[in-house]
Amino acid sequence: MPQKLTNIVEFLREFAPLELAEDWDNVGLLVGDEDASVHRVMTCLTLTPDVAAEAIEKEAELIVTHHPIMFRPLKKLTSSSSEGKMLLELIASGVAVYSPHTAFDSASLGINQRLANDLGLSSVAPIRLNENEQLSADSGSGRYGKLKRTMTLGEFLDRVKTVLKVPHLQYVGGLDCKVSNVGVACGSAAEFLRDAQQLGCDVLLTGEARFHACLEARTLETSMILAGHFATEHPAVEELAKVISSSLTGLETWASEAETDPLEWSVS
Repeated sequence: MPQKLTNIVEFLREFAPLELAEDWDNVGLLVGDEDASVHRVMTCLTLTPDVAAEAIEKEAELIVTHHPIMFRPLKKLTSSSSEGKMLLELIASGVAVYSPHTAFDSASLGINQRLANDLGLSSVAPIRLNENEQLSADSGSGRYGKLKRTMTLGEFLDRVKTVLKVPHLQYVGGLDCKVSNVGVACGSAAEFLRDAQQLGCDVLLTGEARFHACLEARTLETSMILAGHFATEHPAVEELAKVISSSLTGLETWASEAETDPLEWSVS
C-alpha cells in the first residue's frame, strides 16, 4: 500500500525536526498536496534539472532534496527561468518536493552526527547546542569528539580521504601537527571554526571555506580540512533513502543516480 504524503512528511519532521533549522533556511514541504498518495521517493543533495528529469522519468511522486528550492521568495513562476521551468514540470508530473536542509545537518541522527561516527569519534556532542528545550540534548549544530588515538594531521587526512572516498583534500596546518579532538560541520561551515577552537578541537573538517576563513584558522593555530561540499553531505543523502525505505512500508526509495559532484579534479 502506498503512503499518504502527509505520513512521509510527519516521519521526516520527526527524523529531522524543523525546529533545528536555521532561521534563514527554507525547509519542510515546499511543493505538493499532503493528501496525495506516494509510491516512489527519490532523495538528492540538490534538485537540478537533470535530477528532476530523472525523478519524472522514474515516476517518483516525492523528491527529498537536502538543499531547498525557492530559497529566495519567487515573484513569478514561469518557464522563462531554469528553476521556474523545472518547478512547472515537477508540478505537472505530480512530484512533491521536501527539504530538511539544516534540520538534517543538526539532527541527532543527521549529517554531522554521521560524519563524526564514520570518522570514529567518541564522546560526540554538538558544537553549538540547540536552544529549544523541547528537543533532545544531542541535537544541535556541528559535532565534535575525540579520536581513539592521537595522530598527525597527515594521518588524519588519510582517514578523511578513506571515509569520504575522495582523492584530494585542501587543508590548513602542518602535517606533523597532533590531532586528538576533531570538529565536523558539513557543507560550507567555516563559521564554526572559532567555536571548535574554543572547545579544544585541533582540527575542523568542513566542505568548503572562504580564503579569509583559512587565514583565520592559521592565526588561531587550528587546522582545517576542506573535503568538498558534495563529499561531506551526499553520503548521508544516500543513507536517507535507506532510512525512509526501512521506516515506512509501501515505498520504493532510491538516491538519485543522475547526481554528481559538479567539481572535478585535474590529475595532470
